[in-house]
Amino acid sequence: MANVSYKSLDKVAGPLIFVKGVDNAAYGEMVEIKLENGERRQGQVLDTSQGLAVVQVFGQTLGINTTGTSTTFLGETATLSVSDEMLGRVFDGLGNPKDNGPKIVSKEKFDLVGSSINPYSREEPSEFIQTGMSNIDGMNTLVRGQKLPIFSASGLPHNQLASQIARQAQVLGTEENFSVVFAAIGITSEEANFFIKQFEESGSLERTALFLNLSSDPSMERILTPRLALTTAEFLAYEREQHVLVIMTDMTNYCEALREISAAREEVPGRRGYPGYLYTDLASIYERAGKIKGRKGSVTQLPILTMPADDITHPIPDLTGYITEGQIVMNRELHRANIQPPIDVLTSLSRLMNQGIGEGRTREDHRQLADQLYAAYAQGKDARALAAIVGEGALSDLDRKFLIVANDFEKKFVHQGPNENRSIEQTLSLGWDLLAGLSETELTRIKPEFIAKYAKKTSTGGTNKSE
Repeated sequence: MANVSYKSLDKVAGPLIFVKGVDNAAYGEMVEIKLENGERRQGQVLDTSQGLAVVQVFGQTLGINTTGTSTTFLGETATLSVSDEMLGRVFDGLGNPKDNGPKIVSKEKFDLVGSSINPYSREEPSEFIQTGMSNIDGMNTLVRGQKLPIFSASGLPHNQLASQIARQAQVLGTEENFSVVFAAIGITSEEANFFIKQFEESGSLERTALFLNLSSDPSMERILTPRLALTTAEFLAYEREQHVLVIMTDMTNYCEALREISAAREEVPGRRGYPGYLYTDLASIYERAGKIKGRKGSVTQLPILTMPADDITHPIPDLTGYITEGQIVMNRELHRANIQPPIDVLTSLSRLMNQGIGEGRTREDHRQLADQLYAAYAQGKDARALAAIVGEGALSDLDRKFLIVANDFEKKFVHQGPNENRSIEQTLSLGWDLLAGLSETELTRIKPEFIAKYAKKTSTGGTNKSE
């Protein structure tokens, strides 16, 4: 059904309008809404049954009334004009230029819903992506084609972390194109200016496409913004054979928009008032990451979400953890201690880490060094908790050693300047520096040959061998 107009608007409810007497409307079909004063807005069919079409309006519903409004069903789904010229550009949450540049005109148009990847055609992620962040590269490695979310909380510097990763990320050992698609969902104008300034000053804007949905924009736009970004990424990856890193912040704002639409449709709420299909909806976004056999390009995702009330069991982080391949967790206590970025490596996890590290990718000692650092840091935190009760003087010599390792791990390894870009070699070397005060018998998770090859001498009598 194409270009059929109706003047049978039944009611307006929040971001939705209900049109009666509509035959054969398709789910996802685009709708043009013409107001009584001649103004035109866009919408999309959200549901249809028994001749009643529910249309979500992209923009405000203010001014739409039931008597003078006409709706035209266009017979096509939402698409995006895609081009190489999208890199270096800034767009709003609906894909319109926000940088005073020309509109993207292209014969190539991609469907916003995307094409699902056949599981048989998926290629196993294996290439290491260097973010320049030791706490990620060394302990929770990001792999090309992976979806690795960052769990943050209100007031924590996740925007700074997202910006730094976007500026520094690269695929090592290849001369292939690497680009970034950055989607900001429901952010403030101040945050938008921060991102634009960061990319412009670092020179990384040339390889980046930015989609900025502001908190003052209609909430309906938040539903489209991540899909616009992913459609752009799929074009660059599978048509232009680029490695694309997609960073989306903040997915919590996206879920809040979903809840608003669900309430307007008077659906029976699920956990915490979110719709029962929240898992399925999030999966339709996250599962667009990956590699396809026979294609050189790839889409890697770093979605960022703020956990309401710092609750990791909240439905948004909980369901995200089920769908994705690990999580990077930011910690408020580390933030208070001025450890930046405040990433808690003990509660973080990259399920695909082993596939992207080791000889030929990072270095042969990477896995065992990371395991030893995990163990030493955990033991050091236990010693810190004990010292808070009995005093540091009551600790054993071994506990003091691990306490020093834990303190140095946070201050030297996790803590990193906003413009500090560490190579994987620097990260691994720093890890060995932290273990230099432990004896060889205390390095229980590392093979003796790696200790002999990579360990360093200490001035305090540590038995680690020099390189």
